[in-house]
Amino acid sequence: MVVDSTDMPANTEIKTRCSPERVASPCVSICLLNEDDICTGCYRSSREIRNWVMSADEERLAVLTRARQRSTHGNPFATD
Repeated sequence: MVVDSTDMPANTEIKTRCSPERVASPCVSICLLNEDDICTGCYRSSREIRNWVMSADEERLAVLTRARQRSTHGNPFATD
């Protein structure tokens, strides 16, 4: 069925299912928690991993900052 736009009321808004891009997960599929409960692949804590899906982008960015800091702590190959 083809819908002619003239059949729609003038005040009808067309809503799209598209959403803005979200901050992507840093997961690298090396999922192994160390003795400090930090993933050795992405450097997130198990709590941060569990909460990722429901987190707002601001929190995701904060998690990425903390993970980056963890990744450089004690790492002789870190560039920072």
